[in-house]
Parts: sequence; C-alpha cells; structure tokens
Amino acid sequence: MMTSADQSGAGRMAFLAPALQSALAEWLAHLRALNGAAPRTVDAYCRDVARYLHFLAQHHGGADGLARVAGTSQTDLRAWLADERGRGLSPRSLARALSAVKGFTAWAADRTGADATTVLSARSPKFRRKLPRPLSEDGAAAVLDTIGDDAREDWIAARDTAIVTLLYGLGLRISEALSLTGASHPLPQVLRITGKGGKTRIVPALPAAAQAVATYVALCPFDLTPDAPLFRGARGGPVNPRLIQSAMERARLRLGLPATATPHALRHSFATHLLSAGGDLRAIQELLGHASLSTTQAYTAVDAARLMEVYEKAHPRA
Repeated sequence: MMTSADQSGAGRMAFLAPALQSALAEWLAHLRALNGAAPRTVDAYCRDVARYLHFLAQHHGGADGLARVAGTSQTDLRAWLADERGRGLSPRSLARALSAVKGFTAWAADRTGADATTVLSARSPKFRRKLPRPLSEDGAAAVLDTIGDDAREDWIAARDTAIVTLLYGLGLRISEALSLTGASHPLPQVLRITGKGGKTRIVPALPAAAQAVATYVALCPFDLTPDAPLFRGARGGPVNPRLIQSAMERARLRLGLPATATPHALRHSFATHLLSAGGDLRAIQELLGHASLSTTQAYTAVDAARLMEVYEKAHPRA
C-alpha cells in the first residue's frame, strides 16, 4: 500500500491534502518553538507523521480531514502498524514513529475536539534498549593520558587532551565541548552548557579539566578571542569532530580497547562511574542534560551488569 518507503517527510507532505500539510507544518513549528525539539528530531517526526497521513489517505481512498485523523479507529491504526512492520521497520523505529503519531494526534484532537483515545492509548512495541558501552575507569584514565601521543605538535596534543577531559570529566557531548568559545577560559567552577534542543544546564568543572584547558590555551598559537571557538584546528579554524574521533581511534588501538571506545563512550563512562561511586540518578540526569529520567536509567543496567560480572568472577559459589 505504501510507495517508495524511503521517501523523505517533505516529499510525502507534497501528496497530502493542503489542510493536512498546513496542520503538519504548524505542529512541527510548535515542536520547534515550544518544546525546543532538536532539528534532527523534528525531521524524523516529520517523516514519520507524513508517512502515517499518507498511509491513511491511501487506506481510505482519499484525503482525510484533521478531525478524522485525530479520531483514527483501532482497525486503521493496526493496519498502519502492520504496514510499517511489513516494510521492515524495527521495533525501536516503530516505537519512535508511534510516539510521533501520538504527539501529532494529541495536538490535532486539542484543536478539533475529536476523541483520540484509540491512538493515545496504543501500546508502544517492546524493544531492548541498547545499553551504553562505557570504558573502565582504568581505560578512561589511559585514554586521557595517551590521546595526544600521536599529535604532530605539542599544542595539538594538549588540545586533544583538554577535549577528552571535558567529555569524561564533565560528561559533555563532543558537539558541546567544541562549541565552547574563548570566553570559557579560564574554565569557571561551573559551566552553562547548551545541549540538544537548545536546552541549557549547569555543569561543575573539575580542577583537572580547568588545568587541561589552561595547558592547551598556553600552547595554542592562535588568538583565542572571547567570541571565537576555544578549540582550533591546525589552520586556526574550528576543530572538526572527526579529528577527535580519529585521535580516539588511534588511542583505542594503541591501548587495546574495544571498538566501542569512542568519544561518546567517555560521556557514558562519566555517568557510569558516577553511579558506581554512589551518585544520585536525578543529579546525573541533570548533569547529562537528559530530558527523561528513563534515558539516564540505562546506566543502572550497565552498573548492574558490571556488578554481576564481578560477582561471577569473585564469589566462590558463582
């Protein structure tokens, strides 16, 4: 029933009735403005909902009004879910698509007065969340100590060390670390970080991170003005994230670490090691900037898995 499963959301919008095109565009604008949704999230939701509306139009043999979409029957919803599974959508992706459809449906029902109970009460497909893959404490420390070993110049070695120290010591995403400007030096006791969706959070800066940044700044050959990027490439421009990924790859190979030892794994390590040391889950959620506690709770599964591993190795009855 669906044509060209890989069409973009924008492409599918062109096949929708003008009223539904307008409604979808308005809902997406609502997500951007009021919910602070990240651009990639908005794009994914656009594709999911446009595909859903396109399916309903084909399923019913013609365009639907917004009220009918909001009041979609259980039969129609099941038909859409079956069609999505039929084109090979994974349970995880289908859960995201259903979440997008629920969001749009709730918005549409609020404007039309339709009864959206069927859609809003639909159960999300079950799927096993991928667990974060942190480094061990020794592995993370080894990365910080050696990541600059292959750098061509001392200041580049200091730069790479400072960046990975921010990832592990403060739990930053690589994009967040690279978005810092010269105004961030000297590193204050707390940093205000703008993360996904434009959300801001306060992160305490460890003395080790401040020292790593200070060492880099002292060696950097470029003028680090307050409004320019703090971390520079070899020619003075902003650092490409791929440079840090490559440095991490070389360190991983040198240290014999698994392929999961990526820059983002240092952020996972930050959270996991805090939790292992007795950190409060809510506090870690705030430090990471997670919108939902369920995202942070994945680290409890990692901690439990590591505890069982220790138990099985050490307990005489294991």
